[in-house]
Amino acid sequence: MKIHHAILAAAATLGAIAASAPYAYALEKPTGEVVLTVKAANLKHANVDGNAQFDLAMLEALAGRRGKMETPWTSGKVEFSGPLLRAVLDAAGAQGSKLRVIALNDYSAEVPMEDASKIDTMLATRMDGKQMSVRDKGPLFLIYPFDSTPSLFNEKYFSRSVWQISKIEVSE
Repeated sequence: MKIHHAILAAAATLGAIAASAPYAYALEKPTGEVVLTVKAANLKHANVDGNAQFDLAMLEALAGRRGKMETPWTSGKVEFSGPLLRAVLDAAGAQGSKLRVIALNDYSAEVPMEDASKIDTMLATRMDGKQMSVRDKGPLFLIYPFDSTPSLFNEKYFSRSVWQISKIEVSE
């Protein structure tokens, strides 16, 4: 009789875990203004109309980095901070080999997925601790780790450093 109860208890526990598993990775819906939409053909964690949408608080809650660096777009060393690009893509459940990073004015750049997976690129939300406005290249600015990897400080990566980002499209 005790074995029967133990089996039932174990089955109930496993059933509860299995039932909640799909929601363990669910992306919450944004409660603030949407600053980024991630689109992909097979997005695993869509939260609004088949896309993954993020407000600033959602992005800043993800794993991120900060770095003080010189860039071609700022004068002197500036501290950028924000979520790692790979953390954003992981939260969205986006997989593929290419990213099209799109600005508010529809300017875009192709970025290989390896730039997210192998390099600590960030979607900067703050410059010197202050939220980046559209006037200051915000709300999001793709920043490469020029501070820790000086070899990235070249035209190839400058051309991929999109600012005023509003969308990322992931493709194969």
